[in-house]
Amino acid sequence: MKLTKSEQEIEDLYQEGKIALVKPRKAVLKKLATTADNTFRKDRRINIRLSEHDMVGIQRVAASKGVPYQTLISGLIHQFVEGDLIQKA
Repeated sequence: MKLTKSEQEIEDLYQEGKIALVKPRKAVLKKLATTADNTFRKDRRINIRLSEHDMVGIQRVAASKGVPYQTLISGLIHQFVEGDLIQKA
């Protein structure tokens, strides 16, 4: 996995023993668990019509990644909403 410059700096400091991992407090763990539950809860259903070509392509990509095609589509929508997908020029 390729690290960003700041991530690599942290990794180097950890490897040199200049920083150490600490066990998070229970309140932090609880907040992280709640956030994860809210993030990954799938509580809305939609119907969408796709071309056969697009559907086959989505299923092919999902199979190569080892995930269900619904999960792939949901993940792509989430990335788009969060602004994590970049548009090619």
